[in-house]
Amino acid sequence: MKNTLIKSLVVAFFSLLIIFPVLGQKNTAFDSGEELVFKVSYMFLDAAEAKMKVSPQVTSVNNKPTYKIDVFGETLGVFKLFRVNNNWGTYLDTTKIIPYQSYRHIEEGKYRKHEQVIFDHEKKNAHVKLYDRENKELVDTKDYKVPANVQDIVSGFYQLRTMDLKRLKKGDSVTLTGFFDKEVYNLKLEYKGKETVSTKLGTFSSFVFSPIIPKNKLFRGEQPVTIWVTDDKNKIPVKIKAKLAVGALDMEIMEARGLRNN
Repeated sequence: MKNTLIKSLVVAFFSLLIIFPVLGQKNTAFDSGEELVFKVSYMFLDAAEAKMKVSPQVTSVNNKPTYKIDVFGETLGVFKLFRVNNNWGTYLDTTKIIPYQSYRHIEEGKYRKHEQVIFDHEKKNAHVKLYDRENKELVDTKDYKVPANVQDIVSGFYQLRTMDLKRLKKGDSVTLTGFFDKEVYNLKLEYKGKETVSTKLGTFSSFVFSPIIPKNKLFRGEQPVTIWVTDDKNKIPVKIKAKLAVGALDMEIMEARGLRNN
């Protein structure tokens, strides 16, 4: 149940950040060295801390410059009993904003998973490599057909930030396409308009989005997940709410360092 819950939350959170590339434009929102820190709360308790880091150095992958980006999630307080310590990462083309490689290092109790995905966008292929629990020996490989320019669960978040969100009108919806855990996800994202939201970091005018998620036992309501993205040059997510079958999950930004636009 615990692994299903975490997977569902990851899919809901990151999949909703993958938006149709017709809205794409040159990246002026983020750069090397950026770090965002979030607090995750469940039922008014501090449950976890999440960090999103862009490496200070640009990394070359197949002679192409990429941002190396890591997302870390670690349980806090009483939730440390679940011993969750996860790391998702991507190598993102600095110009095209598409992933060439992604990886996952999952530690949830006694469960371990170490996975690398190599994307060939021209051949529309995702080559998945699975390693043993110590992340030393390769134990399995498999290829999957994927759409052109498909995103992973980390790269999609950064693609969103390069887009001209001001072109959207309230009620507009777009198709989401991402590859995660051996599957291609196609979801719909609805733009709900703009709101002013207050956080520990300050008060922001924000774009509001909500994915249309099929009915399941994890979430409640027709549109159970809502995300607020700042209406400024940085376009950072500052707040996320998820209505669960039992209780609610809240994610709020606490720190932002190395922003491209001050």
